[in-house]
Amino acid sequence: MTESREPRVFIISGPSASGKSTLVKKLLQLPGMLFSVSYTTRPPRPDDNTVMDWYNFVTPEEFQRMVAADEFLEYALVFGQHWYGSPRRWLEEAQRRGFDLVLEIDVQGAAQVKRRLPAATSVFILPPSRQELERRFRMRGTECDEEVARRLDRARQEMQRFVEYDYVVINDDVERAGREVQAIALAVRCARNENEAQVRRILESFGG
Repeated sequence: MTESREPRVFIISGPSASGKSTLVKKLLQLPGMLFSVSYTTRPPRPDDNTVMDWYNFVTPEEFQRMVAADEFLEYALVFGQHWYGSPRRWLEEAQRRGFDLVLEIDVQGAAQVKRRLPAATSVFILPPSRQELERRFRMRGTECDEEVARRLDRARQEMQRFVEYDYVVINDDVERAGREVQAIALAVRCARNENEAQVRRILESFGG
């Protein structure tokens, strides 16, 4: 990879508790991947940033300052409560380092990024069933019955938008699903249009 090329951008979306964060970690095991740390106005949870930095926590006022300064690739109000956004500086950092960029964002943010960066590769993570998703919510023990119902309804709405994505991965087995997201990234990296300049240089070494 060279520093002059535009970074490949991989968008990972899916309903809450679909396991997308775990699959993002699998994707980041590939060399040359950079994670886009999001900004959010929600308060930190006890398990936040225990393994890696997923969020920068800011006040609503600071977030709106960043919006006004056009510092985000995308941003959205989630559950009508808190703002989330992906700063464009990570795209610039990926280009500087010759890396590819991984964004874990919701369907609203994914649509914004695809409008700005049509070449971005989007992957939607699905749970195997409603029953399994509900089980995962209840296993967390952080949501009341009303909140679980609200999250399940939102998951249904988000999953209906899977047709907007380039790839779909069903997370019924995390090891297999992890291999699939890695395979998607590797396939994109091997695409003809991604490597045409290098191929032409190789051909030139043969005299044409």
